[in-house]
Amino acid sequence: PTREPGLEAFEILTSESQERMLAVVRPERLDAVRAVCERWGLGSAVIGRVTPDGMVRARVGGEVAVEVPARSLADEGPEYARPMSRPAWLEELQEDDPTFATVTTPPGEAFFAVLSSPNVAGKRWVYEQYDHLVQGQTVLGPGADAALVRIEGSLRAMALSTDGKGRYGLLDPYLGAAHSVAEAARNVAAVGARPVAVTNCLNFGNPEVPEVMWSFAQAVWGMADACRAFETPVTGGNVSFYNESGGSRIPPTPVVGMLGVIDDYRLALGPGFPGPGHVIYLLGETHPELGGSEFAEVVLGKVSGRPPSLNFEHESRLHRLLHGLSRQDLVASAHDCSDGGLAVALAESAIAGDTGFAVTVPGDLPPHVTLFSESASRAVVSVAPERAGALEDAARSMGVPFARLGETGGPRMVFDNLFETTVREARAAYEDAIPRLMGG
Repeated sequence: PTREPGLEAFEILTSESQERMLAVVRPERLDAVRAVCERWGLGSAVIGRVTPDGMVRARVGGEVAVEVPARSLADEGPEYARPMSRPAWLEELQEDDPTFATVTTPPGEAFFAVLSSPNVAGKRWVYEQYDHLVQGQTVLGPGADAALVRIEGSLRAMALSTDGKGRYGLLDPYLGAAHSVAEAARNVAAVGARPVAVTNCLNFGNPEVPEVMWSFAQAVWGMADACRAFETPVTGGNVSFYNESGGSRIPPTPVVGMLGVIDDYRLALGPGFPGPGHVIYLLGETHPELGGSEFAEVVLGKVSGRPPSLNFEHESRLHRLLHGLSRQDLVASAHDCSDGGLAVALAESAIAGDTGFAVTVPGDLPPHVTLFSESASRAVVSVAPERAGALEDAARSMGVPFARLGETGGPRMVFDNLFETTVREARAAYEDAIPRLMGG
């Protein structure tokens, strides 16, 4: 068929065909890059070169079809401006703080309710249906804080984690997005890797609604501020709008994928307690923050209040400390403390290592707050007794608060004088929840 002049260039430049990547390669490395493509059965083609004049030129059939300043496609591009307004109902929802609600549910009963909730429960039913071995290069698979995949031919490995905070996004879209970045980075750091870059999928309702557009803008700012603080550039991503039907829309839910790098995969940290006789520490501080928590939704039936505060500097210190502990081979396990709070983090470490513990709950907060607060910038680690002093020195030098909780060992999980259970009972609640819900 006859085409309008220039239509071929338009199609070539704007086609959204999948499974493609644009790479800028130094000329002397071109043959090596092509060899990698050929090894994996991928086509490749040199389509241009970098020029110093700041212009983007595209030729079709030898003739210039497009010639525009590069800056006009980036820094000087038009801004997307829709009407925005903060939801009128948000202030009242934030003021309903579940942290100060009257709690009558016994701690042990609350623990099992949170541990078996869909957001917290083990996802084995899902991931065992897929290949997670990645040609045998997987060092840490599902169940760890982040997946760790070895780079063939070297000791280096890539750490990968995805996180999203829908409840937080509903209550404060700026903090919700920032927390998604922070937790993804914390998960990568918990396996001993250094966070280096992110991708994202931003999920929202109809942007033509001013409240939705406001929440989207807030989330973008929150994600941007967190990425600047952690020095993790955004390499790409996508936005999914119009996620609503029948008068109901999803909460603002930015999902962040974090990439990290560890120089020696043999020093990677897992979440499981390695056996009896290790000392358990909490790195970071617990504050009275139950807003948007799993405990508030599952036990109190509330999605209200404000999400936990997030101090970017405190969070960065924890990332650097965990990375350093791995490089020094100083701790035996590490697990981030987030969904479900300290109680869930301890339980997951016990389940992963098939090793119980006895801990004294730190601080003077009400027990349910200490157990289930989802304060940011925290991790649970275990360390051999003879290395506990070195761990404390490392935490002090990095400015990260710490608390000695107790020791690992035995078949039971003992939370001070609050309640106790067995690792076997906790595992049953944790692993069976999803299959039960799915009718298995």
